[in-house]
Amino acid sequence: MTKDAYGNELHDGDAVVLIKDLKVKGTSTTLKRGTRVKNIQLTSNTSEIDANVQQIKGLVLKTQFVKKG
Repeated sequence: MTKDAYGNELHDGDAVVLIKDLKVKGTSTTLKRGTRVKNIQLTSNTSEIDANVQQIKGLVLKTQFVKKG
């Protein structure tokens, strides 16, 4: 079972909101707190989700930095 930072269960296709500014490795981009990420995909690792944020495809986010919303 995959859970967000507050213990809410996440499912494929959910929308989440970042709760911390995150620097994207390999780019000069920083994702700001409050950024909404739609249509997430769960991975086999319960502490990670796949997401497409802005122009960045296939980004892996740690669930400890997102909340369901």
